[in-house]
Amino acid sequence: MTEHPQTLQALLDRHAAASAGSPAILAPGRAALGFGELGRFIGRIGQQLRASGLGPNDAIAVVLPNGPEMATAFLATASACSCAPLNPAYRDDDFAFYLQDLQASLLIVAAGQDSPARAVAARMGIPVAELRPDPEAAAGVFSLECLPSGQQPAPVRGDALPGDIALVLHTSGTTSRPKMVPLTHANLCASAGHIAATLQLGAADRCLNVMPLFHIHGLMAALLASLAAGASVICSPGYRDEGFFDWLHALRPSWYTAVPTMHQSILAAAPAHRECIAAAPLRFLRSSSAAMAPSVMRELEASFGAPVIEAYGMTEAAHQMASNPLPPGARKPRSVGPAAGPEIAIMDEGGGLCATGVVGEVVIRGPNVTPGYAGNPDANAQAFTNGWFHTGDQGYMDEDGYLFLTGRLKEIINRGGEKVSPREIDEALLEHPEIVQAVGFAVPHPTLGEDVAAAVVLAPGSRLGREDIRAFAFERLADFKVPSQVLIVDAVPKGPTGKLQRIGLAAQFGQQLQGDYVAPQNELEQLVADTIGEVLHGVRVGADDNFFAIGGDSLTATQVVTRLNDALHADLPVSVMFRKPTVRELAVEIAGSVVVEDPALLEQLLAELEAMPEDEALALLKEFPDP
Repeated sequence: MTEHPQTLQALLDRHAAASAGSPAILAPGRAALGFGELGRFIGRIGQQLRASGLGPNDAIAVVLPNGPEMATAFLATASACSCAPLNPAYRDDDFAFYLQDLQASLLIVAAGQDSPARAVAARMGIPVAELRPDPEAAAGVFSLECLPSGQQPAPVRGDALPGDIALVLHTSGTTSRPKMVPLTHANLCASAGHIAATLQLGAADRCLNVMPLFHIHGLMAALLASLAAGASVICSPGYRDEGFFDWLHALRPSWYTAVPTMHQSILAAAPAHRECIAAAPLRFLRSSSAAMAPSVMRELEASFGAPVIEAYGMTEAAHQMASNPLPPGARKPRSVGPAAGPEIAIMDEGGGLCATGVVGEVVIRGPNVTPGYAGNPDANAQAFTNGWFHTGDQGYMDEDGYLFLTGRLKEIINRGGEKVSPREIDEALLEHPEIVQAVGFAVPHPTLGEDVAAAVVLAPGSRLGREDIRAFAFERLADFKVPSQVLIVDAVPKGPTGKLQRIGLAAQFGQQLQGDYVAPQNELEQLVADTIGEVLHGVRVGADDNFFAIGGDSLTATQVVTRLNDALHADLPVSVMFRKPTVRELAVEIAGSVVVEDPALLEQLLAELEAMPEDEALALLKEFPDP
C-alpha cells in the first residue's frame, strides 16, 4: 500500500514527476494546466513568497473569486505558508474581524478588484499583493504584483513540515464568535487520500467543481482529493444554473460534488437537458455539507442514471468523516455511511461510548482532525474528551457501522420535553412532489419552550396551501412533530456555500409568523376565538391566529376542546386542535363534522355554510353524516 504524502508539496510532487503531462487544472474556455507545469508554478510562487520574508505558518489571507486562479493560489500559499481563504462577499466589518483574528501577514486580492478588504488591510498595516491572471497561459497561471520586500536578514525555512499549518478556516459562528480552525499539512493530505479512496478516483476522473473555494468542501473534496489521485478538476466560476449543463457538455466531467440545495437546482433544470446528460454520463454524484432528502436522491439518480454518494463532513475534520460507498457497496437510505477517514463513535452525556443503535453525540478522532482551535483553550476543553472530538451532531450507528444522523444538537427542537429533529421534518415535507425546499426550525413558545415551524418553497404553479402541507405532514409524522406553523416563501435563506440557514429563521420570519390581526368573520369563528381567548387568559384571538403560536399547548388544547364540546353538544377529539390550529380552520372543521341535535344551533351552522363560497360549502356538506 502506497504511503500518503504528508505535505502538500509532496502530494503535488508525486504526480508532477509521474504524470507530468496529464491535466490537473481545467477551466471553461482555458487550456489545461498539467501536473508537471502545476508543480513548477507552485514552486515559483513559493520562492516569491519566501523572498518576501514569508514562510511556513505565516497566514496569507486570499480574497479571490472562484476559478482556476483561486485554486492555484490556494495550492501555492498553503504549500509555502498558511492559506486563509475568505469569502469575497464579506463586508468591511467582516474583513476587519477575520484579518485581525488571523494576524495576517499578507492579503492577496485580484488586480483591479475593488474589495473592501483592501482598505481594511491598509488601515491595519497589512501588505496587499495583487494577483493578475495570465489569459494566454494555461488555467490557473498568474503573476503576483506588489509583493513586499523581505524583512528578515536570513532566508526563512523553505520546506513545510507535516505539522505546519497549511489552511486556516473559521467556523460559521451562528451563535457565538467564530472559532479559528487550523489544519495541518498532514490533516489535509490524510483527508484528500481518504476521499480519493472512497470515491475510487483515478487519473481518468474529472471533477466539475461548483463549490466555492473559500470553503472546505470545494477545497478538499473537489480540488485536493482529485489532485491526490492524479485526476483533474474543472474550476468553474461557481455554481450557475445556466452554466452547469454547458460545462457538463463541453468538459465531460466524470463526477461533481455539491450541497443539497445546488443538487435540487440542478435537478429542477435537468428535464430540459436530457440530451446533454445522456451524451456526458457521470460515474457518480457526490453530496455533502448538509443532509439530502431521500426523495431528492431518488430523483437525481433517476435523472442522471448514476448513484448519488452522500458523505458527512465538517471543517474541523478537514471535511470528510463518513461516506456511503460506491456500488456494489450498500448505500443505506438516510445514512451517511460508515467511517471514511477518522474513527467515529457515539458518546453519551457522561463521556462514555454508546452501544450500537443508541442515540448520542457523534465524536471522531484520527489523522485528519484538527489539533485544536487556535488561541481558544476554553473551546478546546469543551471540544475534546479523551482524545475524541465532539462534532455537535446527534446520531447512532447500526450493526454494520453505518452512521445515521438525527440532527445538530443545537438545532434539536425541544417542544415541551419532546425532542424533534428538524431534519426529519425536512425529509417528510420534501416527499411532496410540489415542495421544492423545506426547512424545519424552532420558534419560541411561552409554555412549551419551543414549538415547531417550517418554511417551504413550492414548485412553480403549485397551489398548495398551508393546511394542505400540514395535512401531508400528519400522514408522515407524529402529531407533536408536525409544524404548527407553515410559511410558504419564495426562498429559504442560504449561507455563502449554499447550505440552508436553520438557526435564526424564527427571528428572520418573525413578522410573517405573527401575521396581521384578522377579526373573526362569523358567529362560529367568534365562538372559537372567544373560547381560545378565555383559556389563554384574555389573549385577543384573530381568525388566522395559530393556537400554538399564541401560547397554546396540549393541556390548554384539551380545555378548549372540552369547552367547545359543551357549547356545541359535540364530541370533538383533542387532536383536532393539532390538525386545525387556526380559528378559521377549526370553525370550518366544526361546521363540516359536528352532528348537531339542537335545532337553533343547526340553523346557525347552516347560516354559516350559506355564507361560505359555494365550492367550499359543497365540499363540507359531503362530510355530514347521511340522515
